[in-house]
Amino acid sequence: MAVNLDKEAYYRRIKRLYSNWKKGEDEFGKVDAIVVSVGVDEEIVYAKSTAIQTWLFGYELTDTIMVFCDTKIIFLASKKKVDFLKQVAITKGNENANGVPPITLLTREKNESNKANFDKMIEAIRGSKEGKMVGVFSKDKFPGEYMKSWNDTITAEGLEKADISAVVAYTMAVKEDGELSLMKKAAAITSEVYSKFFKERVMEIVDADEKVRHSKLAESVEKAIEEKKYLGGADPSTVEMCYPPIIQSGGNYSLKFSVVSDKNHMHFGAITCAMGIRYKSYCSNLVRTLMVDPPQEMQDNYNFLLLVEEELLKQLKHGVKISDAYNAVQEYVKKEKSDLVAKLTKNLGFAMGIEFREGSLVLNTKNQYKLKKGMVLSVSLGFADLVNKDGKKDEQKKYALFIGDTIQINEEDAATILTPVKKKIKNVGIFLKNDDEEDEEEDGDDAEELLGKGARSAALLADRTRLLGKNEMTAEEKRRAHQKELANHLNEEAKRRLTEQKGEQQIQKARKSNVSYKNISQMPREKDIREMKIFIDKKYETVVMPVFGIATPFHIATIKNISMSVEGDYTYLRINFYVPGSSLGRQEGNIFPNPDATFVKEITYRASNLKTPGDPSVPSTNLQNAFRIIKEVQKRYKTREAEEKEKEGIVKQDSLVINLNRSNPKLKDLYIRPNIAQKRMQGSLEAHTNGFRFTSVRGDKVDILYNNIKHAIFQPCDGEMIIVLHFHLRNAIMFGKRRHTDVQFYTEVGEITTDLGKHQHMHDRDDLYAEQMEREMRHKLKSAFKNFIEKVETLTKEELEFEVPFRDLGFQGAPYRSTCLLQPTSGSLVNTTEWPPFVVTLDEVELVHFERVQFHLKNFDVVIVYKDYNKKVTMINAVPVNSLDPIKEWLNSCDIKYTEGVQSLNWTKIMKTIVDDPEGFFEQGGWSFLDPESEGSGAEEDSESEMEDETFNPSGDEEEEEEGEDSDEDYDSETEDSNYSESVGSEEESGKDWDELEEEARKADRESHYEDDDTAAAAAANSSSSINNNNKKRKVRPPASSHPSKKKRRS
Repeated sequence: MAVNLDKEAYYRRIKRLYSNWKKGEDEFGKVDAIVVSVGVDEEIVYAKSTAIQTWLFGYELTDTIMVFCDTKIIFLASKKKVDFLKQVAITKGNENANGVPPITLLTREKNESNKANFDKMIEAIRGSKEGKMVGVFSKDKFPGEYMKSWNDTITAEGLEKADISAVVAYTMAVKEDGELSLMKKAAAITSEVYSKFFKERVMEIVDADEKVRHSKLAESVEKAIEEKKYLGGADPSTVEMCYPPIIQSGGNYSLKFSVVSDKNHMHFGAITCAMGIRYKSYCSNLVRTLMVDPPQEMQDNYNFLLLVEEELLKQLKHGVKISDAYNAVQEYVKKEKSDLVAKLTKNLGFAMGIEFREGSLVLNTKNQYKLKKGMVLSVSLGFADLVNKDGKKDEQKKYALFIGDTIQINEEDAATILTPVKKKIKNVGIFLKNDDEEDEEEDGDDAEELLGKGARSAALLADRTRLLGKNEMTAEEKRRAHQKELANHLNEEAKRRLTEQKGEQQIQKARKSNVSYKNISQMPREKDIREMKIFIDKKYETVVMPVFGIATPFHIATIKNISMSVEGDYTYLRINFYVPGSSLGRQEGNIFPNPDATFVKEITYRASNLKTPGDPSVPSTNLQNAFRIIKEVQKRYKTREAEEKEKEGIVKQDSLVINLNRSNPKLKDLYIRPNIAQKRMQGSLEAHTNGFRFTSVRGDKVDILYNNIKHAIFQPCDGEMIIVLHFHLRNAIMFGKRRHTDVQFYTEVGEITTDLGKHQHMHDRDDLYAEQMEREMRHKLKSAFKNFIEKVETLTKEELEFEVPFRDLGFQGAPYRSTCLLQPTSGSLVNTTEWPPFVVTLDEVELVHFERVQFHLKNFDVVIVYKDYNKKVTMINAVPVNSLDPIKEWLNSCDIKYTEGVQSLNWTKIMKTIVDDPEGFFEQGGWSFLDPESEGSGAEEDSESEMEDETFNPSGDEEEEEEGEDSDEDYDSETEDSNYSESVGSEEESGKDWDELEEEARKADRESHYEDDDTAAAAAANSSSSINNNNKKRKVRPPASSHPSKKKRRS
């Protein structure tokens, strides 16, 4: 048998079995030997005999008898199985085998008489302890002559039997790390099949109003596990159903796992679904209830059921008696909603592992066993026979609610859920729209159910709604009507907010006064000072300079810059100081404690480069040393000041509470942005009790607390070269000597660079293989990140929810220097793949204005104005004009007011005007100045002429009339840039052609040489107005290729 056996696992587990047996607790104390006999029966799925074989060896061994005696172990099996078992029978040189009884292997004879082998085993049983009672699994009864003859032999020998199923189950219930990882994988696959297949399928059925039988739907779930896309990369041959999926609806409910899905059609009310998937022999279980248009009472009962499960998870801890946990939950239900006690399921779950249901470890009021760390349970609780008062038909009158998860018992904390499928009302409620409700309700559609992100998500994916209105307004009309409502609220809300904020003055911080020495005793007594040389006191960061024969200290902060030059035989050192009127740097202003004092602006020192006889050194050496040391001290001081400035305003964070549990959600091999050091470093991100910790390979640590995260964004690798977890923080944190409000963790999923020198061929096997590997890598990374996110959301009880950008709603734009894809999420507008990242919180946005929206331009700009008017507006440049309508639709769905105009406005001046005089601004109509009455071209020109802005105005006729007295040169450029672009007409209209106009201009030029200045000016004005008038009559622009060559500039 070419199959390997995990010897280490066998030795560990057989030692545990013998250790518990020797303790002699419960049934173990009665038995002298343990007999496990396994026959052949295809119908038996779960049996304790096969479970203990799988636990010890990793495989089921049919027609095998195992006898565990006090000092020896005997296996009777066929020749092939004996060869397989030799791997553990030969213990020579294996330290782990110490303490394990020796194994005797007996080969089963082909004829059905195995009397000689049976006699050897009976003899061993007689020699074990008292040799009277054997422990067996009394429920396991295998058919066949072989098993019958063995059982008859035991009976004939007069050996007593005791059932040890419960104590063996308790021994196997505590899972090792390897077993836990298999069960977690099984739970993850169950979650994937439920979320990606079953839930989606139910959505489709409800969407299309299909009639589907429960049994058919259950069969389709069983077929789904044959498809790799639902298995999270697992091999389909290692995956099987623990039991046929149980789907119930329409008033017929039985909240047990022994029932089967009936053949009734699925009713659109409360739909319960139970499914469990087995991975490599280890089981998992998941139960959820989907509700279609649930009445409020049903929602309340469901929310209460979630609270009951939460209470149960708190009770399930290491060392707690199962009955105590059950009774505590019953007391909780009795206290909160006593009428539901009778409706609660009679048991709340059971232990699970290789066997789906462990009958001796059921969560009920009688079970006295204590829970242990590492046990895995299937908790399942529900309310049966509930009455729907709104129900009219029989199938609507009764309903049941049923939820369940696979959980792991911890030492002190509440049990950990291994099936993190969301189960809040917004995740399991399917809200359908009626035609008359559709215009009013935007947040009750299937998109909300799908995304679980509230009203915004629902609006963003509104096309997933079940019914589309038939007699509704056009999208543009609906948008305009909604925008009108928003405009009315906007000014009132902004006025109220500004009135509340009035009086909050920003105190301007005075520049720190740096005193060199507080008293004379601190002044250094150095030789250089006595000799009237420049001395630098590094301790007090002070330069002591001789001024009129007196040693005068100047703090390094007062020195603006220094320069040194050599001219002939002398070296000059020039020192410039900060004084009122000189710039201190960006945003610092000229803030001095005593601006009226007398200031030294500049000092220059001169020293000879010639060495005089008797001098130990050249006099200029002092200046050269001073120049070097001042530079060093200045650099050190500026670095420290910059660090202190970075720390200003940093909100002190709570300490991270480290969870020492090994099963913490963790992602390895990630890079952090911004970098901790100059070179980027890999590290791991781990979720703890109240926050994340990133640990680099060098040992650097960055802590991010959950309560400091404003937006947690997961950017999948679809269409991107990196996969990103981005955190936009409420308050900045310090690392790498800088403050940061955006921190992201990413890993690369493909080659960012391509070797252009490499020969490319369409059918190159290496390239095809590389592409396939990249696809697999993307899928693997996506699954790992999603799994991490789900675990974190479960750990934080969904207080921290990750937002996923909607790529379909994304648009190109340049918020910084380069163009990137900006994508909306449920609560923000983001780009996280480029650096620096771009994150705008939608709740903080007052309005959005579109600039340069004109028919002949391909791009426009987006200006985002915040509710905090002191905050600088955000500009997104170069947005393609074909994105205008989708952006409008998205903003409208998010209840954000938008306006548009043809000009670029001076937003710095506008915002300053509003902040300086908010009352005046709102008395004049507030933000309505951005919103023209109509969107026609005439209205555009009117609004342009009224706008008082210093930017370029692309209107036509009015400017020409105002500037009629300008020179022809101005006229030429004016017509070229604006007049002709606005004109529309026909060549048949009256007026002079271009050649005639040019000839008139030339005559006017010649005449102007012989006339005085006044006449010349008049001629120029007449010529210009003549051309202007003629041009207005024709309104035809000549071909671009004809007029530049003929046009003459006026001298």
